[in-house]
Amino acid sequence: MNPKAILGLLKETFKEWKEDNASRLAAALSYYMIFSLAPVLIIAIAIVGSIFGEEAAKGEIVGQIQGLVGEQGAQFIQTAITNANRPDASGGLASLISIVVLLFGASGVFGELQDALNTIWDVKLKPGRGIWGILKKRILSFLTVLGVGLFLLLSAVLSTVLSALRSYESEFLKELGLLWLYQLDFVWTILDLLVSFGILSLMFALVYKYLPDVKIAWKDVWVGAIITTLLFNLGKWLLSWYLGRSSFSSSYGAAGSLVVLLAWVYYSCQIIFLGAEFTQVYAKRFGSKIVPDDHATPLPAIGQLPNVEKRDNPKSQDQSPPRRNQ
Repeated sequence: MNPKAILGLLKETFKEWKEDNASRLAAALSYYMIFSLAPVLIIAIAIVGSIFGEEAAKGEIVGQIQGLVGEQGAQFIQTAITNANRPDASGGLASLISIVVLLFGASGVFGELQDALNTIWDVKLKPGRGIWGILKKRILSFLTVLGVGLFLLLSAVLSTVLSALRSYESEFLKELGLLWLYQLDFVWTILDLLVSFGILSLMFALVYKYLPDVKIAWKDVWVGAIITTLLFNLGKWLLSWYLGRSSFSSSYGAAGSLVVLLAWVYYSCQIIFLGAEFTQVYAKRFGSKIVPDDHATPLPAIGQLPNVEKRDNPKSQDQSPPRRNQ
């Protein structure tokens, strides 16, 4: 791919991002995410806590969030988790209802993400899906929620394994011929970054592959997922730097924590949608293209509706009377 092709790819990506009103889609998704955040985190803590213990899982997740949105945002999330209705371990109908409510609330954000990706990738669901179509969409959102929890569990397990290996005595590593690993701290930092990058890329790849109502080749998915992960990590660093130096508390008072969290969620959604636009443009230009699946239909391209109407409507054709012979 030559520089001219790369420039054209980036130019069309930002053009599509603007035409699809990605900023408005990000605002809608941010609204859903704020209300779904506590249920999603409670489910994630339950999954990770089944291995490492609930308190350890809660501390790890809140600590990771604090590194992203700062102390204010982390305090807001911790309070939301504490005050949220949690499943009762004693069982019974109340416990079952609590679990269903949690899953329903957590799946709302992924249903909105699915609709946004469909818009970005120029497809829409066919009408007349009925109850089964709605249930299928909701079940897919439920599975996505569980998948996010499993990814957090996988990340925690791998990080724990790396920490355990690093804490072993040098004699053990010497027996394995890996004594140099004990002496080079940056090696462990690189390994941890690679693990986090790989897990996040895999999560984006699965979201792009299975959440929207399209058929897309894996090679296009991986290119888009890796680019999205790069953009997300870069944006995460920039947002953390900016939010850490902003004065939301003095500007918004008691609502400062919520504003910090909402700002981070909004800009993160913008980054994810920019990655989705890149994936769509890349697949169209250099890949195997993105096509609707069996229960979806393509959206008409911008500027084509008037032409279609003119072609299909005989009244739109020139019906001027024939000229008389002189």
